[in-house]
Amino acid sequence: MFQFVFKCLKGKSSSPPPPTTQSFSTVKNHTEQTQTTEMKLVWSPELASKAYIDTVKLKSGEKLKESGTAELLAAMAAGWDAKLIVEAWSHGEPIGTSIGLAVAARHTCGRHVCVVPEERSRLEYSKSMMGYGVVEMEVVVGEAEEVMVALKGVHFVVVDCKRRDFARILRFARLSHDGAVLACKNALQRSITFSGFRWLGVLEKGTRVVRSVLMPVGQGLAVAYVGSKSGTGGSKKDPSRWIKLTDQESGEEHIFRR
Repeated sequence: MFQFVFKCLKGKSSSPPPPTTQSFSTVKNHTEQTQTTEMKLVWSPELASKAYIDTVKLKSGEKLKESGTAELLAAMAAGWDAKLIVEAWSHGEPIGTSIGLAVAARHTCGRHVCVVPEERSRLEYSKSMMGYGVVEMEVVVGEAEEVMVALKGVHFVVVDCKRRDFARILRFARLSHDGAVLACKNALQRSITFSGFRWLGVLEKGTRVVRSVLMPVGQGLAVAYVGSKSGTGGSKKDPSRWIKLTDQESGEEHIFRR
């Protein structure tokens, strides 16, 4: 499985410490160190294997949803040595992927940031993660789009296509200048994958998608590899325009400003 991905994209304590919780307004100061960390997008089979196996062990004996997806995303994030891993999560969603990403961050000595919309989601997420032995976590409460703007130098992004705002989350992600990997779960459920969904239609103008693939994992896992950007400065502001995405199954339209 690891070779396939590469070719397509080239113990609990008795009183666990509380999870790190921030509002999106405080995230900017915490991202400065991550920005200066250079990322070399070189595939590491060793890290990928370790993250995969550890995720399987952590989930052993538990009936978690997203079987297969969590392990694969853990292997990908660790294999690409992602130093800043970001996911969007909300009340009622499966926790399997979050566990895998936390495992990956441990192997890369990086950050795993989970963005939640409100306090209820934060409490549910924290409780679920601690139930699987993950006691150190970084949870940011706020609107996903606003938080994504504050998190700069992102190397690995995971979003669920079932979310109404999944396109905006990708659009506002401030990706690393050294490249990044984007993953969309449940891509087949919305029927707006490669027949109607285009990566370049939702990403920031100037973003270079080197490779993309739709994997038959879960309900479809769409993955894109974004190439590095030249220079160290931020991107210039471009005139905004409206982007429309249509769900070919329900006919629902999603309109947002680019």
